[in-house]
Amino acid sequence: MALDTLGALFEDTLRDMYYAEKKLTKILPKMAKKATSEELADAFTSHAEETAEQAARIEQVFKMLEKTPRAKKCEALEGLSAEGDHVMEEADDDSVMDAGLIASAQAVEHYEIARYGTLIAWANELNMPDAATLLTESLEEEKAADEKLSGLAETANPAAAQKEAA
Repeated sequence: MALDTLGALFEDTLRDMYYAEKKLTKILPKMAKKATSEELADAFTSHAEETAEQAARIEQVFKMLEKTPRAKKCEALEGLSAEGDHVMEEADDDSVMDAGLIASAQAVEHYEIARYGTLIAWANELNMPDAATLLTESLEEEKAADEKLSGLAETANPAAAQKEAA
């Protein structure tokens, strides 16, 4: 796809985010299983449900564009996912596992926040207020997930740091 218009760039980035959201619906349950804190596991589980809704919103935006929803491999998410896999494979301590999972998840949330913000701005430029509204719903959920993770880090990080003192 030639990226010769803002509309083409919007569609290309939408495809990228569609891939990311679909992949995250598979990754988040794995992270929930690895989390040792019940509250963290619950956060991953509930965000997986939100993520499925976010993918459905992207499908609605594709419908507005009169396009078939098609994903494009998101290289950024692949890299962030590999970092999360590393934590899940290598962390030997429960508190270190949780701190690492939170950090990995927040990196993904920050990527999604940046992408949704961009898509909203472009939707507005392209006079697509309904698409901007749908994407804003997802952006607000991503911000809330990031905030929740920050709160969980306030407990997880000190617990992991205690391992240094031991």
